[in-house]
Amino acid sequence: MSSRADQLQAFLDRTPFARFIGMEFEADGDTLIARLPFQDKFIGNRAINALHGGATGAFLELTAVAQVYLQSDLQRPPKPINLTIDYLRSAKGEDLYARAIVDKLGRRMASVRAEAWQGDDPDKIVTALQAHFLVAEDG
Repeated sequence: MSSRADQLQAFLDRTPFARFIGMEFEADGDTLIARLPFQDKFIGNRAINALHGGATGAFLELTAVAQVYLQSDLQRPPKPINLTIDYLRSAKGEDLYARAIVDKLGRRMASVRAEAWQGDDPDKIVTALQAHFLVAEDG
């Protein structure tokens, strides 16, 4: 891992929710793939063995934050301005993967989209997020 990826790991290690959910990631340069290892506590609907939307959405938000942090020279994590989450299909009781793309990284704001999938097909998105983050160090 690069130095920036090491800093990102240290940030996630200091983030109580990231530790609680057991979030993991692999970084290759500016590309990040996050993983939410399945835990039974994430099940929101036992009848269909579906992950809770809150766990899925929070995981995507953390993935987006991590991607902005990885691609920038921020010394602290970006602050969310707004988030929109689209639940496209039920996420089953298994590992969840995510990637985020920073569409614009300005001096004050970053626009990011993130997508989560399960299994071997990253094109079969279960949940998508669009977010804006405040990145200005003085903001």
